[in-house]
Amino acid sequence: MAGAVSALFLLDIKGRVLVWRDYRGDVSAKQAERFFTKLIEKDSQDPVVYDNGVSYLFIQHSNVYLMTASRQNCNAASLLFFLHRVVDVFKHYFEELEEESLRDNFVVVYELLDEMMDFGYPQYTEANILSEFIKTDAYRMEVTQRPPMAVTNAVSWRSEGIQYKKNEVFLDVVEHVNILVNSNGQIIRSDVVGALKMRTYLSGMPECKLGLNDRILLEAQGRSTKGKAIDLDDIKFHQCVRLARFENDRTISFIPPDGSFDLMTYRLNTQVKPLIWVEAQVERHSRSRVEILVKARSQFKERRLMFKILFTNGKMIELYSTATNVEIELPVSSDASNPDVRTSMGSASYVPEDEALIWKIRSFPGGKEYMLRAEFTLPSITAEEATPERKAPIRVKFEIPYFTVSGIQVRYLKIIEKSGYHALPWVRYITMAGLEVIIENLCLDFVRNSMFEDPYRPHALAPFQFES
Repeated sequence: MAGAVSALFLLDIKGRVLVWRDYRGDVSAKQAERFFTKLIEKDSQDPVVYDNGVSYLFIQHSNVYLMTASRQNCNAASLLFFLHRVVDVFKHYFEELEEESLRDNFVVVYELLDEMMDFGYPQYTEANILSEFIKTDAYRMEVTQRPPMAVTNAVSWRSEGIQYKKNEVFLDVVEHVNILVNSNGQIIRSDVVGALKMRTYLSGMPECKLGLNDRILLEAQGRSTKGKAIDLDDIKFHQCVRLARFENDRTISFIPPDGSFDLMTYRLNTQVKPLIWVEAQVERHSRSRVEILVKARSQFKERRLMFKILFTNGKMIELYSTATNVEIELPVSSDASNPDVRTSMGSASYVPEDEALIWKIRSFPGGKEYMLRAEFTLPSITAEEATPERKAPIRVKFEIPYFTVSGIQVRYLKIIEKSGYHALPWVRYITMAGLEVIIENLCLDFVRNSMFEDPYRPHALAPFQFES
């Protein structure tokens, strides 16, 4: 980071200082008042405010503003990421970060701020490590506190001496599809944003090696890349990954933190068609009656996957990539009433408070098309009194397990530990609706949704048979 932070402020929703920590002595508490005044004057939602030689970077969480002030030229992205890590640490300690939890835990808050930042430079932000030597009243140590080894050794994200009776690794490959489509159905922009999410329950200090169907790696090994390899862009790794090793031979080698973390995020700039396409047609039969005809079509191929389950005596089971929990939200006029809805699959209900018709389909296989027909009664009004119709988007939520748009594959995941125990890796692929897909007039807005209530239940996964 090019520069250092002068001070860190925690403010309430009215801009009053709850906690502030001065790191360099070149700003005062009055900077918070100047920041909040400038924030109110701003029309945009930019997370950066500049005033009289001081740069303010901030985020809002619940009813609390987290803000840094600096007189030096700092890396804005690094500081914003640090503020989000501060939120994660406070939520780990207090369950919820809000004004009341800060007022009730002033001492712990100041201790955490002193450990997470030193002289304006970010330090330790791993909640699991901080909790080993900064205790709340409920978990205060009865012996003299000593810094954990993780603070003083090269692996600051993992403590020594971790033990589990059953050693397991859960890996989720989660992809979100972002598409921008115009009113003619033409795709203007599309990309895939993916993440490798891990949850590890491993004893000791294991060494993990992960291999993907990366085109550069396969070409370097002299292996065929036809139809199998992908090009990853904008890769971001967790700090545990050895970057020098990856740059040298594209091997992802790391000592994982204990628990859940994002090992890697990536982006693919590739032409992607909407996985679920929705067409809507509105017909007015009279001034008081309107009919809506909707077609929903899945534009992905249903793939059959074969897995050998270790705890079923080696039997093979079949898994299909089918869209699940599909929910299509159709905008309806605010004065519509008396709905008469028929669907070829699933169920539909009118939600007047949201001015929408919700069509739910539990299972939507690939290559299928379903229809919905709905009639609404409108109040009788003259043409002069009519107002232009609101062109609201159609919103679609869905998940597709055992499916990836990019074609990314986990070729191997090796776990090596000096004690020689056997660890069981579990791998799952999930494609979700991305951030947004907007179509003027015929609007399509994909909304992110979680996959399972408990994403790491073993019975929802299959022990993975890796490619050699």
